[in-house]
Amino acid sequence: MRLIAGYSEPPTETGDVAPFSVENALNPKVPFVFNSPHSGRFYPIDFIESSRLDQKEIRSSEDAFVDHLYRSAVEFGAPFITAHFPRVYLDVNREPFELDPKMFEGRLPSYVNTRSLRVAGGLGTIARIVNENKEIYRHRLSVEEGLKRIEDLYRPYHMAIRSTLARVRELFGVAVLIDCHSMPSTTQSRGAPIHSDFILGDRFGTSCNPAITNAAADLLTDLGFSVGRNLPYAGGFITEHYGRPEKNIHALQIEINRALYMDEKAHVPSEQFPLVRRVLTRFIGQLTSIDLGHTGSQPLAAE
Repeated sequence: MRLIAGYSEPPTETGDVAPFSVENALNPKVPFVFNSPHSGRFYPIDFIESSRLDQKEIRSSEDAFVDHLYRSAVEFGAPFITAHFPRVYLDVNREPFELDPKMFEGRLPSYVNTRSLRVAGGLGTIARIVNENKEIYRHRLSVEEGLKRIEDLYRPYHMAIRSTLARVRELFGVAVLIDCHSMPSTTQSRGAPIHSDFILGDRFGTSCNPAITNAAADLLTDLGFSVGRNLPYAGGFITEHYGRPEKNIHALQIEINRALYMDEKAHVPSEQFPLVRRVLTRFIGQLTSIDLGHTGSQPLAAE
């Protein structure tokens, strides 16, 4: 499947783009895998036409420009997985079938999780709302359309994560998934400022060896940033699902405060963007160079 470029920066010359990209997957140089699942900004035309939202509203859920911020991971030899489709179209940081039956015409299959807290909040695998509880769609979707998005996008994307992590662990004996996200500078519910520059999420120590989380926090602090942990972002489905320290696979979510690098109202990079990207390049170089021998990894477990 290829996506038609709706709202994109920059637009492609051909008007379409592959759903996602995977770089350095076959020949990684370091035991780290970087993933940007929410920075996609290519919107199918039929999706745009089915939405009741304008461009600013529909793009408000993007982890805008995060793929550009962490792009230098490729230069250090780390695999880098990037979604080009937007999370508002399909969210790969959810269970595969968290769907709201109120969104669909027809009966959903029995295996669908219709009762999760994320579905109740309108933010399932296919979202019903964006920020501030704004409804996305003019009409209900067909069940076939919802399942097709999961089959065409969700399954291949997670297959790419699994195979890349397996390859890295095969080569190095250990793999560390860095799941890259951004957060609004204020909480959506109360409008209160988020004071941390970064929040590291390791599911309260269950998805990643604390030594790795500590190392990432120390590096960011040394670079002049303030760092929080797990609150309000402990890590989503990707961090929880793939983080298996007992099997030598660690997953750490990193949220960056959007106020550091972009104008949130205009949805454009700020003047500080090049500086933040340069500093993050230093961070990535330092992080991917740490000695993972102290993480307490066990011999590879049979699966």
